[in-house]
Amino acid sequence: MQQCSNKMMFSFISRSLRKFPRLPFQIPTAQRLNSISQKPGAVISGTCRQKSTMIKTSAHFKVREDFDKIQASRPDFQRDAGVTFSKPPKPDWKEGDGGNDGGESLKKQHIEIDPHEEGRPVSSNYKLLVSGIVPRPIALISTKSKDGKTANLAPFSYAQVINHDPPLFTVGFVGSLEKAKDSLKNLAETQECVINIISEHFVEAANATAVNAPYGVSEWEISGLHQAPSSVVQAARVKESILSIEGKLVETKEFESRTSPGKKTGVLAIIEGVRFWAREDAVDEEKSVIDLKVLKPISRLGGVSYGRTTDAIEIPRPKF
Repeated sequence: MQQCSNKMMFSFISRSLRKFPRLPFQIPTAQRLNSISQKPGAVISGTCRQKSTMIKTSAHFKVREDFDKIQASRPDFQRDAGVTFSKPPKPDWKEGDGGNDGGESLKKQHIEIDPHEEGRPVSSNYKLLVSGIVPRPIALISTKSKDGKTANLAPFSYAQVINHDPPLFTVGFVGSLEKAKDSLKNLAETQECVINIISEHFVEAANATAVNAPYGVSEWEISGLHQAPSSVVQAARVKESILSIEGKLVETKEFESRTSPGKKTGVLAIIEGVRFWAREDAVDEEKSVIDLKVLKPISRLGGVSYGRTTDAIEIPRPKF
């Protein structure tokens, strides 16, 4: 059958997004959702003639069929929630006091978990880690193909800043360099990217960039986000983002599966920040501090959950 035009395919994806606005899957957040199309039994599939999206699931890609009903029962989003600072749980804590729960946590028992126990699926490790290591920062990464014809945009929650002199960031990609998805392929070939921080005012659009768009369909169009020119790299910044970092690839390292020796299952990318872009109403005069109340950052939790920062405490660092 003749291939769909980009316009027709974009129209199909737009309809799919409207039908499933929250991408109701238990998804691997550090992996582009376009990888779902490579996994039997866990795909969003469609052709020019299809009128709706077909959903198939495996044990660890579960459709929440009642998601719209659950969502409708929840309170409306409080856009003006701001950030409230409270006292720490035990303001009079002193050296040697230990926990602040009166010893309740010491009465609980722990279980030992071997990540490579016989019969334990790899997906169990994934779900344990992404639900237990929270909240996680999200890097909305913009890249451009080597020929400059394709612009890619995708979110990754295996991401972190690790140094400030020079500014260094790590991003974890699921898969291998040989079979790299768009973002990793572009990053490896061009050695460039832009890391954009996600804020509350465009969280839905950022989430939409995780869709398994076919090659040639732009996540920029699907999300409705706007491109802004960068200074040092070719990839565009997300104009809606309050903080963006132009980055140059320092190095990559591949990791091998413990359960399937010889199979490459992950890639670590170390990226150096070479330019910062901060919205003028969010940064101080010294260009050194971002206002949390303006940034309103979005973080990743387990499943399809995101977090926001509306409550905080301050505890001075101790000195000898």
